[in-house]
Amino acid sequence: MKRMHTQPCTSKTRLGAGALAVALLTAVTPAQAQKVTLKMATLVPQGSAWHTSLQELGQSWQKLSGGAVTLRLYPGGVAGDDGDVVRKMRLGTLDAGLLATAGMVDIDRSVLALTIPMAYRDYDELDAVAERLSPELERIFLERGFVVLAWADGGWVHFFAKSPVRTPDDLKGMKLFTWGGDTPAVEMWKAAGFNPVPLPATEISTALQTGLVNALPTTPQAAVLLQWFTHAPYMTDVKWAVLLGGIVVTKRAWERVPAEHRPALVAAARETARALRDASRRAAAADIEAMRKRGLTVVHLDAAAEAAWRAAAEAAYPRVREVFVPAAAFDLAMRYREEVRRSAAGGAGR
Repeated sequence: MKRMHTQPCTSKTRLGAGALAVALLTAVTPAQAQKVTLKMATLVPQGSAWHTSLQELGQSWQKLSGGAVTLRLYPGGVAGDDGDVVRKMRLGTLDAGLLATAGMVDIDRSVLALTIPMAYRDYDELDAVAERLSPELERIFLERGFVVLAWADGGWVHFFAKSPVRTPDDLKGMKLFTWGGDTPAVEMWKAAGFNPVPLPATEISTALQTGLVNALPTTPQAAVLLQWFTHAPYMTDVKWAVLLGGIVVTKRAWERVPAEHRPALVAAARETARALRDASRRAAAADIEAMRKRGLTVVHLDAAAEAAWRAAAEAAYPRVREVFVPAAAFDLAMRYREEVRRSAAGGAGR
């Protein structure tokens, strides 16, 4: 496979890693056997299913390592948003994070090849591309000093807003939340005619209440967990992109983990991430229904409106490839996508 050469970010899934990733994860020079505490931060709220799963992962790690590895969690954004978490990981004050897309791009923007707007028709197509692309992404992250223990996602991102959004033009008239510090994303939204307002994720609720923003792209699970829908009660039923994430640890911290324990810890992390991903995907309909009973209005799209969203997304692809996603990653993901589609079409014809 031709390597993707990317520049480090200056501002901030049945995802199978395969044999290559396992080799990368276990090939790190082992440290002297000792008790290790890994400090992990995340935005997921304390007491949520995601937080509970991370607590269970910590218990599993302690058991699998015979007490050698302890996971200390900092949930609910107490360590800041994802950008803050990555910065603290680089400084060594944190060792790991359950990161969403915004945190992953602070390490390398190549991951955005899996979140190109409206590039993937469904989960099967996305997962097939991700399974092929993830070893290369993991190689890049390792070069940056980070080990991806597991990949996950929170389901499809939709637009939540204070008033109905049926077409891209409707959204252009609103103040759209974007992740603070992600200058390329802000530039891309502006170039497409939208009005992005970059902020830390920890300020979304306040921004919605004060009117600083009146629309945001997020998943149903996040909208209900963090109660954002109460201030943005209209959800556009368009599958914009998947909210990608993963369990990431610094290479420096991973070297402190005794080598003989690493494969089992990786396997446990992947099982946790896979279960969370599957649960998020399954729960989307129930989350939407729960919000609908509490005042959410789902803005359904007809074929013409959906085509307008797809046309708007695809019209931006040249700039997405230039500014938002490294060209090599974009091209590789699109190549894999076309191969997946040809294979599916061939299978359907037999």
